[in-house]
This record gives sequence, C-alpha cells and structure tokens, in this order.
Amino acid sequence: MKRLLHLLILAACCSGTAGARGLVESKVACTQDWIYQSEVFFNIMLTAGEQPATGVVELRVETDKGAAVCAMSQSYSIAAGAPEAVQFRLSGLPAGFYRATLFDDSETSEAWNFGVRPDEVLSPRDAQADFWPFWQRTLDELAAVAPEYRLERDRARSGRLRDVYTVEMRSWGGETIRGYWVVPKGRGQWPAIVCYMGYGAEPYCPEADARGDVAEFVLSHRGQGLNKPTNSYGDWIRHNLGSRDAYYYRGAFMDAVRAIDFVASRPQTDPRNIFVEGGSQGGALTLVAASLDSRVAAAAPFVPFLSDFPDYFEIVEWPKAPVMEEAARRGIDRDSLYRMLSYFDVKNFVEHIRCPVLMGFGLQDDVCPPHTNFAGYNNIRTAKRWEVFPRSGHHVEREEGWWRARSEFFDEHTTR
Repeated sequence: MKRLLHLLILAACCSGTAGARGLVESKVACTQDWIYQSEVFFNIMLTAGEQPATGVVELRVETDKGAAVCAMSQSYSIAAGAPEAVQFRLSGLPAGFYRATLFDDSETSEAWNFGVRPDEVLSPRDAQADFWPFWQRTLDELAAVAPEYRLERDRARSGRLRDVYTVEMRSWGGETIRGYWVVPKGRGQWPAIVCYMGYGAEPYCPEADARGDVAEFVLSHRGQGLNKPTNSYGDWIRHNLGSRDAYYYRGAFMDAVRAIDFVASRPQTDPRNIFVEGGSQGGALTLVAASLDSRVAAAAPFVPFLSDFPDYFEIVEWPKAPVMEEAARRGIDRDSLYRMLSYFDVKNFVEHIRCPVLMGFGLQDDVCPPHTNFAGYNNIRTAKRWEVFPRSGHHVEREEGWWRARSEFFDEHTTR
C-alpha cells in the first residue's frame, strides 16, 4: 500500500530581495504515520513572506546506522506571499528505518525518522546452542527458592475501590524484591496486570480508585525501584558483564517470573487473565516473561530494551558506551561480549511466546530505536500487532493513544 507523507514547511520572510534565502522558519506536519509499504513520497510546501524568496531545498537520507542512502535537491523561486509545492520521491528502499534531513540553502531545517516495511526487518536469532537449557536451569533454580511472600496494607494509598499492599518476596539467588499490589475490595477473582518498570525508574504505585475491576502488581526488580536503598549492583547493565551465570539480567529476568508467581498465588487473581506490560527495560521484561511463562494471557510491551545487541550498539550511544567501557576494563573481546549478551537478547526469547502481543513504539526513539523493537517483534510467532507513535521518542508512556490501545487489547483477550 502506498502511503503519502506531506511535509508542510511554514516559512516567514526575512528582509532582502529576490535571491535571498527568504525562509527563516520551518515546521514538519505529519499527516501520515511515516511508515511506508512501497514508494516513499515527501511533499514540501514552501511559503514566502512579504518579499520574493529563492533558494534550494535538499533532502538527504541515511540509514538508522548513519550510512548515506541518497541526496536530492530542488530549486524554488516564490513570489511574495505565494506558496510553492516541492515533491521528493524515493523508491526501492529496503525494509528498515531511515533518517531524513531537510536543508534550506545548506542550513538544517528539519530531521525525522521514517520506516519502510518494518514487519520485514530481519534480525536472525543468534542464540547459543544451550540457550534454552541455560534458561530452563535458571527457572528450576528459581522454583527451588521459597518466595516467602509478605504483604503489608498501605492505609494511606488504599482507597474506596481497591486496597494497596507493599509486597516483599524472595527471588532467584535468595534476593529480596518488592512491589505494589493493588487489588479490588470484596470477594471475587479479577484480571491481573503485572507491570515491569523502566531502567532506574522511580517506584510507581497505581491509584487505588482509578478503577475497581482489575488487580495490578508493579514490580521493583532487584536493585531498582523500591529496592534501590539496598542496591549492591551499581550500574545494572555493567554488573558482572562477561559472565552469563552472574550477569545482572539473569536475576532480573527471574524476578519478572517471580512476579507472575506472586500474582498467580493470590486468591483474588483470575488465573485465566494474567497480563504483562512495561516500557523500555519493562518492555524487555514483558517479552521475556511472556517467553518463559505460559500463564501470561497477553503481553503489551512498548519501546522494548535489550534487543539485537550487535545492531543496537551501531545505532545508539547509550547503553553502548557503558557496556563497551566495562568490557574494555574487564578485557572482554568483542566476540566474547556479544556471545555472552546473546543469552540476554530479547530477540532470542520471543519465539517461545504463545500469547497475543501488542507492541508500541516511538518512531523518533533514540534510546531503544524502532529497528531494535522490531528485531524481537518480527521473531514472535503468535498473533501480534503494533502501534506507532510517529512523533514520539522514547516516552511512549506519555501517549494517551498507547494506554487506550493497551486497555482495549487486554479487554479483547480477557476470558469471561
């Protein structure tokens, strides 16, 4: 299907005569979602002010890794107060994500990301031969740890519709982890949503009276959130880098499963309707939890982290910089580093997901870029769909449209 992108460049006139640049302000108006299935079109509307304007507009396109794709330009000559349309066309672009930059007489005017057939972005699994035995052994070790759930009602946060509890439990390696359990009052069983938090995020507790028909558990996994006062890991992504057995995310992934253990153990939980969600690091934990635990009824990650490390580190500076710095400090060579990280790469887990998945992503995200989101998504073999937020960067949680889509998705997959 052809999708047409209209770019509206709003311009004012600077003082001068014909031949002066004339354009001093620009604004890109997105009338599509900037995701294309075939030929890409960019329509540019140029507007002069009180004086005539002449000049050149140039469009340069690069891959999301910074490799030049093409550059094209067009001249304009606009009468005072008159608009002029300029169109750029691109065809034959391989599936992937790109950066377009518009220049007006060599000065950067606007820049934006766009995608071409994202469902065809290929990032083959690079899991080691013992990937699944390693994780099954880790799950067995988790199962051997008695959770010792401890709940304390938070009177200040509890409300008319739901009670709030602070929860403590033991996870893999005997680590104590915590979270907020928000559950409807009265008798009955309810759908339950497990929420996984972003990297270093502050503890979040759902509002008790936001709704009375669902239970929610917000996990603070080891060393983060409610566990920060006892954090012994330092910068989590660096912790025991190089050791698949002791790396931070081995335990953190097990914390995600233990959170489902807790929710499933509650008499108020409808075991048919356990859902998982989260953004960024929480998006990674969402996909891993759905991969490792068949009790999940549906999963809604957004801007998932920790996916496709080799390509990821060609696109971003963080977390590449601290990981490479730590690898150099420990004397870990490139091949060994990526071999170890492959045990924690989301794209290597998701083939085991058996529940429906809704993924949200921000097209302008420079922390967990769309390329890495689709590296995992395209390896999912079950029912799935995505929601794009074309102007959003990493903070898709600020988009009301995401929460509406997520709620409708969970409702759609609730067994009644």
